[in-house]
Amino acid sequence: MQDKFFKRQLGKTGRNACAMALGCYSMSNSYGARSDAESVQVIRQAIDRGIDLIDTADFYGWGHNEELVAKALEGRRDRVLLSTKFGYVRSGEGLGLGLRSDPAYVRAACEASMRRLNTDCIDVYFQHRLDPQVPIEDTVGAMADLVREGKVRYLGLCEVSEHTLRRACAVHAITAVQAEYSLWAREAEERMLDVYDELGVSLMAFSPLARGMLSGKLRSLDQMESDDVRRLYPRFSPENFPKNVMLVDQLADIAKDMHCSLSQLALAWLFNKDPQLFAICGCDTLAYLDENFGALKLRLDTETIEQIGNIFAPGCIAGDRYPAAIMKMLDR
Repeated sequence: MQDKFFKRQLGKTGRNACAMALGCYSMSNSYGARSDAESVQVIRQAIDRGIDLIDTADFYGWGHNEELVAKALEGRRDRVLLSTKFGYVRSGEGLGLGLRSDPAYVRAACEASMRRLNTDCIDVYFQHRLDPQVPIEDTVGAMADLVREGKVRYLGLCEVSEHTLRRACAVHAITAVQAEYSLWAREAEERMLDVYDELGVSLMAFSPLARGMLSGKLRSLDQMESDDVRRLYPRFSPENFPKNVMLVDQLADIAKDMHCSLSQLALAWLFNKDPQLFAICGCDTLAYLDENFGALKLRLDTETIEQIGNIFAPGCIAGDRYPAAIMKMLDR
């Protein structure tokens, strides 16, 4: 499986990484209770099978996730590119989230993440959300200082507009942008995919399985625990959820013909449609890890890619991607 389809170059770094990154967000109870022991095994097995890009954030479990990743990486740290993020802070507003990206905080957050991750250098350091109170030039300037000091290797941003990205690139090279991209979140196709290509910035697509919806396994809201964060998202509301399930069901016949699962088909659509992007595949069980890996073996022809895309034509998904409080935070 170690072919050009499996490996892709990360930005302009000259370094290649597996097209499938491992996202660790769900390992910190965001979707209900999880087993730390199994999460550690998932991370270790992912690395042993060839995944060499591990993604976390200080916001995931407010430090728990980074500590979990550190434990899993014992004896394996030199085999992976490790990315983490800063920018969210606890707040009494909205969903209890605020934003902070001033230079002093950038440094403090980086050093705190390094301690939790038990590493002397973060491979890719991301601003999690644009802070409207701080010019992007100031934030990226502080991040660039960390590169010069050897605490960070490469810089990244999350869900930024073209204008912000170009301003950031004028200060320091941006290696990657994390943005939601999947069959049910295709805004990047309108303009940003071309911009990433022009600037030599890798897209790291998060939520490629639409927070589990594209797996076809989520059939009822009753399957989600009471503290599952998805219950706050409009696309999982009692009104919108059934409509979105009906869309997912239209993939079933194609998956049957391809002899694959819905998850594998949805991921393969991304990998085949854009041979340069990385997909951050969230996974917290060994069974899901094994299933996700199957997507890297699937090759889809142009007709099938178009057929699948037409089912999820932009605008057909019911509900916004995020609750209103987070939608207001997006840089658009």
